[in-house]
Amino acid sequence: MTTETRGSAPFSDPSSAAAEVAEAARPGDRSIVLVGLMGAGKTTVGRRLAQRLALPFVDADTEIERAAGETIPEIFERHGEAVFRDGERRVIARLLEQGPQVLATGGGAFMDATTRANIAARGISIWLKADLDVLMRRVGRRSNRPLLKQGDPQAMMEKLMAQRYPVYAEADITVESREGPLETVVDDVIAELENYNGRAKEAVK
Repeated sequence: MTTETRGSAPFSDPSSAAAEVAEAARPGDRSIVLVGLMGAGKTTVGRRLAQRLALPFVDADTEIERAAGETIPEIFERHGEAVFRDGERRVIARLLEQGPQVLATGGGAFMDATTRANIAARGISIWLKADLDVLMRRVGRRSNRPLLKQGDPQAMMEKLMAQRYPVYAEADITVESREGPLETVVDDVIAELENYNGRAKEAVK
């Protein structure tokens, strides 16, 4: 009696293969920092990505609210955007010292040059890029978006895209955040992280 083996071992453990993929995508001692506009899926994708890579997940907006003792809409209303951005810069700098982790940032965080420099020094930045129609469908489900309360929401979103997309493009990795299961976006992020880590290893040889 003979046993024919084709390709991999007949009783290989799928979870073992998944673990190998996750290990190849892990960022070492750096944080994975998700950037992009509101509605791009940073929090939802971030939570699932952190789970897949066995890393802590941190939402910068939640940490800002905890530090301020106020919600983000309240900070905007009571103190203005400049005060919010200053707090955001300081909170993200503190969080980056606590990596590795998956860190979801607010839509305007990456626009700050100091924050971009901190992310470059301590993290791998990933832009979740989404089309206008996708963003509008997603943000329409929530009412806690201060910047979209300043006139026509779609016109404001188009303005933000024009201002921010050229800066988001400086991120280390870009992944399309499209409609459909967000698990697919997580898969794409992991594949891009593998490629990024592979290029980094080749560069130091």
